[in-house]
Amino acid sequence: MALEHAILVSLLEKPGSGYELARRFERSIGYFWTATHQQIYRVLKRMENDGWVAARDVPQQGRPDKKEYSVADLGHAALSSWLREPIEPESVRHDLAVKIRGAAFDDPAGLVREVERHRQAHTDRLAHYLAGEARDFPPRPDDATPPDAERELQHAVLRGGIAYERMMIGWLDDVLATLRRF
Repeated sequence: MALEHAILVSLLEKPGSGYELARRFERSIGYFWTATHQQIYRVLKRMENDGWVAARDVPQQGRPDKKEYSVADLGHAALSSWLREPIEPESVRHDLAVKIRGAAFDDPAGLVREVERHRQAHTDRLAHYLAGEARDFPPRPDDATPPDAERELQHAVLRGGIAYERMMIGWLDDVLATLRRF
């Protein structure tokens, strides 16, 4: 996937400025696809030049005008084309897993603090995801309203993140138990 596709998805969810996009990447999209502010602005400029996004100046009180981006027809067509292309399943590249295997040739117990640090990071991210789920996807009574694809698919991705964090915490607990035997 290219950054362009992540930007198109974000702008289809809600048009916004480069700054607003960068904030979205920090808060939600960034958990699944990361980009720096500079990358976002550089790619937005290219997408505007290619006709994938349109920009309009939005006056602001007491501040310079901002550019608000939205997806143009060419951008929508590019995203639709990409959505129909097959992608290869991702291979896991995990530095910590290599360290864990390598600990057999050093002091396995010496890796406990690093694994605990990773476990805490995954625990914190899980708590963040769960708080977001409670805030953004409260249980809804069964009613006859038709499903909202955008909302349901956002929630499906979030549930995937929650499942991943839970899996990582369980695996790290197993690794810690193994390391502590040494």
